[in-house]
Amino acid sequence: MLQTLIVIVFLVLISVLLLGIRIFFTKDGQFPNTHIGGNVHLKKKGIKCATSQDKEIHLKSASKEYC
Repeated sequence: MLQTLIVIVFLVLISVLLLGIRIFFTKDGQFPNTHIGGNVHLKKKGIKCATSQDKEIHLKSASKEYC
């Protein structure tokens, strides 16, 4: 039982280290931007995240109501 627990903890530790190589071992290590707004190809096509698009629509409709 104890041996299994030690092996599991060791495997989890190795997994975390391997997943974080870029973050832990580079000078300016940071997580990659996986947000839709950070993707250059989607920006060129004019695609934004749903939250940003929803906000823009509500701002446009709110400004039309007050004019």
